[in-house]
Amino acid sequence: MKKYRILYLIILCVATTTMQARRVNLSRATLLDKIKGGWAGQTIGCAYGGPTEFCYRGVTIPESTAIEYPEHHLQYFFDRSPGLYDDIYMDLTFLDVFNRLGLDAPTDSFATAFAYARYPLWHANQAGRYNIQHGLMPPASGYWKNNPHADCIDYQIEADYSGLMSPGMPNTASAISDRIGHIMNYGDGWYGGVFVGAMYALAFLESDIENIVVQALKTIPKRSKFHQCISRVVQWYREEPNDWHRTWQLYNDTYAEDVGCPELILAPGNIDATMNSAYVVMGLLFGHGDFGKTLEIATRCGQDSDCNPSTAGGILATVLGYSRIPEQWMPNVREIEERPFAYTNMSLQTTYDVCYRLALEQIQRYGGSVTDEQVNIRQQKPKAVRLEQGFTDLHPEILAENIQYLGTDSATQNTFTFEGKGIVAYGYVECSDPKYEAELEVSIDGKVQRVMNLPATFLRRTADCLYWNYDLAPDSHTISFRLLNPTPQAKINARRLIRY
Repeated sequence: MKKYRILYLIILCVATTTMQARRVNLSRATLLDKIKGGWAGQTIGCAYGGPTEFCYRGVTIPESTAIEYPEHHLQYFFDRSPGLYDDIYMDLTFLDVFNRLGLDAPTDSFATAFAYARYPLWHANQAGRYNIQHGLMPPASGYWKNNPHADCIDYQIEADYSGLMSPGMPNTASAISDRIGHIMNYGDGWYGGVFVGAMYALAFLESDIENIVVQALKTIPKRSKFHQCISRVVQWYREEPNDWHRTWQLYNDTYAEDVGCPELILAPGNIDATMNSAYVVMGLLFGHGDFGKTLEIATRCGQDSDCNPSTAGGILATVLGYSRIPEQWMPNVREIEERPFAYTNMSLQTTYDVCYRLALEQIQRYGGSVTDEQVNIRQQKPKAVRLEQGFTDLHPEILAENIQYLGTDSATQNTFTFEGKGIVAYGYVECSDPKYEAELEVSIDGKVQRVMNLPATFLRRTADCLYWNYDLAPDSHTISFRLLNPTPQAKINARRLIRY
């Protein structure tokens, strides 16, 4: 019996040690410092990379091109181009709903706040907005067959809040992203936000950047393209940890093709979440914990070169804490901390306080505790979310380009024959009357498929998709367009027709 008692005590000791290892104490001051660091870091990164956003598509920013961070840099964009901070004010939309309605706020509240906000949107965000305004609520609003931009970067750049309010709890961040990220994204586009949220959550309790990346990747299903791509980036980094250009080239040679985004497929530009998450990871890994170097590499990778350093900078600054961001970066932050971001009533100072309070609530809700001086966090082991993949087995080709007055007798062509199983018409409505909403009847093989409601006003447009259909039988098809309410003031420009 004695040996069984000894065995029992060993098992109990191991179990107790394991349980204790899942609980971590932080001072409340440290928790707040890290939250502030995360928000300040992403704001710095956004402005740092702002001037080169999408100026370098399919190429890196050469070392000979200086990336400036002058005095009053953040204030400059607050005054002259506040839309640059969409990475921040999009987060704040969701943070504000949590602040007003609590941690159990319904998904429809987030969707409505997002869809009827007055800020301009693009890609998956605008497509999700259009869907919601036309009665298609999440998760259907972000589903790839309803949203041609579903794989785009959108939720990736606005998921920071989910991790910053879930310290040490990546699965809690993933649950938040499940509710909110499907407003505008699906599949790899959604995974970008899940991954970012997990990295932020882990950054509160982990200082090893590579381990943060590797552990956060465990929230993504291994069978997904997203997991495969980021895994390769980590592998290439381990092979040559001081040569980010090599990893960049290997990634672009292997994974650069985009399939979904109607604007940027078959073009050097790429706003796919997978590619841009890869650039975030390159900045984090090859930056080796140096704040300036991390921002620079994430920016020099090109493409969405403000969003990527914003994310990388926010994650690293969460690890460091606000107080340990190098001083050279901070005067510009202090200069604007009290100023509300465009389209919101929230400044950085307000955001720090709101996020801190929500984080304390999350800690207590998920098994931790809070005292006057410290918090006890029940650390979560990352778990993979469900597998979902869009645009599978689809291969885009350009069918036609630059068709003006689509759907009217003035158009060069209104009927097109193609072989394939999907079709997308990418373009926009142009009209001097902002209240005009085109009614474009689309027929396939002689049968009316849909009458597209196409508002001319920028805030209500369809993210520049005139029509899309990914459910055709793989065969020869004929597609026809007819504008039901033509007016001399309006025309429909189809920049390209894409067949799959």
